[in-house]
Amino acid sequence: MREFVIGLSTKIYFGTHITEAALKQESRWFQGNIMIVTTGRSLITYGYLDSLQECLKEQTKGEIIIFDKISRNPKLEEVRQAIRIGKEKQVRTVIGFGGGSAIDGAKAAAAGIPLTEDIEKCLLGGKEPPEDTLPIIAIPTTAGTGSELSKGAILSSPQHHVKAGIRGKNILPKAAIVDAGYTWTLPERTTMETGFDVLAHGIESYVSVKATLFSEMLSEKAIRIVGECLPLLKNQPNDREAREKMCFASMLMGMNLADVGTCLPHRMQYPIGAATDTSHGAGLMALYPAWIAGEYDVNSDRINHVLHWLGLGQAANAQQAKEKFVNFLQKIEGIYSLKDLGITESMGDSLSSQVSGNLKNDKLAEIPHIIETIYKQSIWKGEIF
Repeated sequence: MREFVIGLSTKIYFGTHITEAALKQESRWFQGNIMIVTTGRSLITYGYLDSLQECLKEQTKGEIIIFDKISRNPKLEEVRQAIRIGKEKQVRTVIGFGGGSAIDGAKAAAAGIPLTEDIEKCLLGGKEPPEDTLPIIAIPTTAGTGSELSKGAILSSPQHHVKAGIRGKNILPKAAIVDAGYTWTLPERTTMETGFDVLAHGIESYVSVKATLFSEMLSEKAIRIVGECLPLLKNQPNDREAREKMCFASMLMGMNLADVGTCLPHRMQYPIGAATDTSHGAGLMALYPAWIAGEYDVNSDRINHVLHWLGLGQAANAQQAKEKFVNFLQKIEGIYSLKDLGITESMGDSLSSQVSGNLKNDKLAEIPHIIETIYKQSIWKGEIF
């Protein structure tokens, strides 16, 4: 049995319409100026941002600064802008409010505000976020990334043609407020794409070489929830119980991200996102059929467990595993190809050269040229290899 340590330094609040009560419990972090980092648009439309500001005004005498310039693939320059404002305003706490992009942007800003160096040193130079990183409160509004409980902040740098991560224990949020009420108004495509990210976290943390009995238990629960609830939400988007379950699954996988990490699809999506500015979930959908087939060849028992938990039955070979997974994608209208996202065959070598991180977490990475193979096989929609 593999040894493991569970070190959850983030306090988790989970429920529906719990944000106000949770913020009161965390009032010790709100003694100075606060920066809310968000993507802003829909949160303003539905009144969520105004409501959050009203809650915070009751907790602090400091200024509340709104930074709503974070895009769906947060950019290095956007974070630099947030850091400049944070320094000028002497911000003491950063709140990430929105999807994973907003929370990743908040983490990076919190790390960069106390730094004398450019945050690029953390993104591209491997420097860990400092011990005096500002306190972070994460309030996710999608059921997807699990960023509220992870040690990473993923940013893109168009200037360097790269999408990479700032990583370290100091950007773990002090509190994660997982309020399912925010997801009730999510549009269908966002629900499907962020929901697929939950599934990807579940599958990849299950087949990860770092997987433990504890992480496997969480993976199974998350995969079963997504298998039940994501197709249901495709047809019944107002099913609030299903949305609550998806938030729970996302939260569980945030814990797995911190402890056992992900596998090749996540590493391979980052160059796609940097090249096309498309969503993380869409890129994962495009990569998954080919990856599932490859993973079956090195991890057939575990891939069959995944297929079973998704209600797809068992596969006798890699081809069947891929076909069964495509069937699941069809249920959520998630059959993307890399071509659909703007990737061409001529870009394959460039994408492959940009894949980085701990590739050894995936047994499949031991196969020569597997990254190039998966990219190539993922170009064409619905093609079986």
